[in-house]
Amino acid sequence: MPDSLTPSTLRFGIGQSVPREEDPKLLRGEGRYTDDLALPGQAYAFMVRSPYAHGVIRGIDTEAARAMPGVLAVLTAADLTGYGAMRCAMPLKNIDGSPLRSPARQPLAADKVRFVGDPVAVVVAETRMQAKDAAEAVMLDIDALPAVTDPAAAAEPGAPLLYDDIPNNMVLDWQFGDPVKIEAAFAAAAHVTKLSIDNNRIVVCAMEPRAAIGVWAEDRYTLHLGCQGVFGLRAQLAGILNVPVEGLRVLTGQVGGSFGMKASVYPEYVPLLHAAKLLGRPVKWTDERTSAFLSDCHGRSHQVDAALALDAEGRFLAVRLNATADMGAFLSPVTPLMGTMNFAKNVQSNYATPLIGVHTKSMLTNTTPITAYRGAGRPEGNYFMERLIEQAALETGKDAVALRRLNHIPAAAMPYPAASGSTYDGGEFSAILDQALTAADWDGFGTRLADSQARGKLRGRGIGNFLECTAPPAAEMGGIRFEADDTVTIITGTLDYGQGHWTPFAQVLHQYLGVPFHAIRLLQGDSDELIAGGGTGGSKSLMASGAAIVEASALVIERGRQAASWALEAAPEDILFEAGKFTIAGTDRSIDIMELAAKLREAEDLPDDVPGKLDVRHIFKEAPQAYPNGCHIAEVEIDPETGIVEVVKYSTVNDFGVIVNPLLVTGQAHGGIAQGIGQALLERVVFSEDGQPMSGSLTDYALPRATDVPSISFESHPVPATTNPLGAKGCGEAGCAGSLPAVMNAVVDALRPLGVGHFNMPATPERVWQAIASAKAA
Repeated sequence: MPDSLTPSTLRFGIGQSVPREEDPKLLRGEGRYTDDLALPGQAYAFMVRSPYAHGVIRGIDTEAARAMPGVLAVLTAADLTGYGAMRCAMPLKNIDGSPLRSPARQPLAADKVRFVGDPVAVVVAETRMQAKDAAEAVMLDIDALPAVTDPAAAAEPGAPLLYDDIPNNMVLDWQFGDPVKIEAAFAAAAHVTKLSIDNNRIVVCAMEPRAAIGVWAEDRYTLHLGCQGVFGLRAQLAGILNVPVEGLRVLTGQVGGSFGMKASVYPEYVPLLHAAKLLGRPVKWTDERTSAFLSDCHGRSHQVDAALALDAEGRFLAVRLNATADMGAFLSPVTPLMGTMNFAKNVQSNYATPLIGVHTKSMLTNTTPITAYRGAGRPEGNYFMERLIEQAALETGKDAVALRRLNHIPAAAMPYPAASGSTYDGGEFSAILDQALTAADWDGFGTRLADSQARGKLRGRGIGNFLECTAPPAAEMGGIRFEADDTVTIITGTLDYGQGHWTPFAQVLHQYLGVPFHAIRLLQGDSDELIAGGGTGGSKSLMASGAAIVEASALVIERGRQAASWALEAAPEDILFEAGKFTIAGTDRSIDIMELAAKLREAEDLPDDVPGKLDVRHIFKEAPQAYPNGCHIAEVEIDPETGIVEVVKYSTVNDFGVIVNPLLVTGQAHGGIAQGIGQALLERVVFSEDGQPMSGSLTDYALPRATDVPSISFESHPVPATTNPLGAKGCGEAGCAGSLPAVMNAVVDALRPLGVGHFNMPATPERVWQAIASAKAA
């Protein structure tokens, strides 16, 4: 490891709350999103989508559209021959050992349409409005078929089949754990708690709709778009285009949110590139919000029967999930992961649970496909456990806080081999719970409850303990390049889609190399510059790119020692590096790293053993996953006359390991909590029986607003990770993991005095009011 600097002495070092470097540019409106690009000679595309959830395509009449002003091309599936299909290649197996069934998705629907919004044609014209007008003239001859939108109903005999070769619409029947041992544990339990839990489907609704520009020039494709990692997306898309990866360049500028939704290839990208090659000019497409509601992959959507077995003292014996997972009409590259391995990895949370059982049936429906959404099964696993614990405490008459402490994995047991197959490397779970109770003024709740009651309101409080397993960092590039303008460029394959990578990555480089903080630049969005790249997802960016930067810094220092020995006329073994300077041991003779880089650029006739530059192109190979954890405590008020739920108090204590930038980490937690509140209280996708979206716009789909999010108390209780050189644990998705159970436990606590028991998300005013009215009537 390179010599590091003491954080407390560095204004921009690790541990400092440095404002995001990109913010001034973005606040001035100078960000460069895909729709901001205007390439010379570009044409415009508009997508024609299916108005039916299920149907056989008998014909597509494009004659009228082709004759309209400005129209350059109208493409259907018949025009896109020679391209591959999009599939999910996850190595998941059915209980009988057979592989996952993954239907092939063509860039444009050819035989059938399978959800409202399925793309069937693309119109390209001189202007966007000409393309849109012509798209309305494309006539679709589709024989509508019965649709199925509920994943449980999709498995019923006689349900409409989406694919003839996928019986019962089931792509995967998956099981984790030993069912015999688990059944024995439940049979021997002193108490068993059961809950049926809905994990409501949500629209991702990123600030920036999807957009892309396809280019064909110099015998290769270029695609401009917003995504989560250009290196991986290039590999996916090149395989579909049937070209080598060198035949495609992917470029990404600023990205206005993704949360998992923009990580993978979408079908629209293929006809854009095809049209660009056909017409010999760039072709641009920007989605509209209404179309995005239909065609952007949705998140969540699981139905789960959860059960927890306890002994007479309240110790957990086993937890079991029987789940039905909604896949939508097609599988994204990661769709089956959330309801299978991520449930199994995360339902244990921070509790000593000897046995875990997960049985998941993954079902196709005539709905928008599902993909990863902030946490991707991790928040849900924690949510299931926390709801079970609250219900078990109620049923057994035990204190819910004491029940958690009783079952927490003790710090002395670390490293802890979890039943999920993970090995927790460290954590102080009961201490975090105690700190959170203090931060939330748990003991003062009675006074606040009395105040709410005096105003005619119901009040409840809820705990959301959580531990999530991040995605394991895979191969990631750590490039460091000293530029001629005296700046230093970090090149790495993660991709910032709102998190603010530039600043913390620069802090790491500043910490380890001592280069001036404001001289550091970040390059992530050009696939031609990368030799590896795992993209951003699974709360692993700092652990991956940070580790790559640390290791690359060590290589720079070794090259620098060799170069400094030449510059200072000393033996390499006598050169020390500290605080950004190479110094001859025992002397005051030194050279700054930036000065050395400049000296090498200007030098002529260097000796063979002296590197001509300090630049490195390094690949960090991999690291185990990490285990961020914490405790959220929420308090809600409910107006019994209207059913409106308001989150009025919120406290968090988190163990994110070593925090590089507390300011940014707090912001990440706030964002995740806001999205968790949205799912818990407001958001739900609804389809009609024939598959028409009933919540297809911001008029009838409720996102959380500023008034829905309270002031959030954020405290840290860090236990450095041992799985990566920075000791970081990841934080990007943890806000959702703690907020879902904290808010919903608080809602149930507030409603319990009226006789309302378990309540499923979302706790919208209508649903809460109906529950209150039903309880009163009963």
